[in-house]
Amino acid sequence: MPWNEQYEPVIGLEVHAQLLTKSKAFCSCSTEFGREPNSNVCPVCLGMPGVLPVLNRNLVEFIIRMGLATNCAIAPHSIFARKNYFYPDLPKGYQISQYEEPICSNGWIEIELEDGTRKKIGITRIHMEEDAGKSIHDQDSDTLVDMNRCGVPLIEIVSEPDIRSPRESYLYMHKIRQTVTYLGICDGNMEEGSLRCDANVSVRKKGETKLGTKTEVKNMNSFRFVEKALEYEINRQIDLLESGEKIIQQTLLWDSNKGIAAPMRSKEEAHDYRYFPDPDLAPVFVDEKWIAGVKKTLPEFPTARRDRFVSEYKLPKYDADVLTAEKELADYFEGVVKNLVKKTDESFKLASNWTMTDVLRVLNEQHIVLRDFPLPPNHHAEMINLIVDGTISGKIAKDVFEEMLKSKDSPKSIVEKNGLMQVSDEGAIERVIDEILTNNKGQVEEYQSGKEQVFGFFVGQTMKAMKGKANPKVVNEVLRRLLEQMKK
Repeated sequence: MPWNEQYEPVIGLEVHAQLLTKSKAFCSCSTEFGREPNSNVCPVCLGMPGVLPVLNRNLVEFIIRMGLATNCAIAPHSIFARKNYFYPDLPKGYQISQYEEPICSNGWIEIELEDGTRKKIGITRIHMEEDAGKSIHDQDSDTLVDMNRCGVPLIEIVSEPDIRSPRESYLYMHKIRQTVTYLGICDGNMEEGSLRCDANVSVRKKGETKLGTKTEVKNMNSFRFVEKALEYEINRQIDLLESGEKIIQQTLLWDSNKGIAAPMRSKEEAHDYRYFPDPDLAPVFVDEKWIAGVKKTLPEFPTARRDRFVSEYKLPKYDADVLTAEKELADYFEGVVKNLVKKTDESFKLASNWTMTDVLRVLNEQHIVLRDFPLPPNHHAEMINLIVDGTISGKIAKDVFEEMLKSKDSPKSIVEKNGLMQVSDEGAIERVIDEILTNNKGQVEEYQSGKEQVFGFFVGQTMKAMKGKANPKVVNEVLRRLLEQMKK
């Protein structure tokens, strides 16, 4: 939704990423999602008197990975703080977080805009904290509380107010999700709350440098809702200013059903968190050796991998964008490429086409992720090898692909068992075409009078007569030769 062009929005995003550690931030409880309510808990994450938290080393490893990936400075010394507030799903009455001394700061990531230009978005800080529990509002049972999420490790990524549109916010969020999933530190699932986003939004007249009064928008659990919520709030603020009213600094909750952001609390009601250093947790010390060790484990990132796919495999940029959007898909594609016999531009493009279309189609139809996809890369590559060497046609390959999904058999065994080998024998193909031309003299005359599109009719009839097993290239060559002979 467009807004008054005299104004520009100023947006900063706070993104919480739930980490893929096996145990919680300060205890050994499991972080597994979907367990029975209140089953993944212990005295430590429930905040019982006298218990002592112990820092999960993997939490520090993961945030160092994210800090390096986002060009942050990694602090050699950082501390945990207690963020004090009351809520039913926060049994300790405080949340362990970082405040004055975060572990990562002064970084940036780069987004690519639709016109191909790139823009850096500054990152103020990335800090460690623990998650709260979950309140479940049930009309039949009143409010229920599930403490399983208490103590699950989080990182909070706080951007600079460098974002100037809802679309840029979308692209930034997408880049953050790509980064955490490529690093293997978060699954990026917004619907399950693994990745959550709050936005600070203000507007000002273009050309002004002073920031306007900001509001905070919460409860945006998809990329589309981030964009929609920000569009709504930007227009709401501009309408207030245009009518001479003041913007109130407040927290808003996005209601995706109604398409509005409703007030949650005003500045006057906002929490005073009374941060102070956590007396039960020692400072975190990170030396250069640790950082260097983590740096060696970093993967190839999406933009670099995309550019390599274009240069190394000669793929169109569109293909490379699709294939590298998710690390698992990029890994799968390269697994196919690794098993190709003929590593040519043609075979690379075939591998790209089959991965982008048929593999993604199956994932969407069956609502599965790539790790559950039944066709391994080496079988997929074997099928492409059969296409490239002329053993089967692209049309037959579609049937082979479907049979592979059902039987899990190799493509070669499926082709041999079902007699699906492609016919490339010119003599056999010529005999079929001769019969088709004899039985369709009217269409022959049309072709000879200049109707080139009739050629496709003959190709289709030949492929039908040979049950899709004829080599299309040989069919085209023989058909063209016979039609030219009939002109003489």
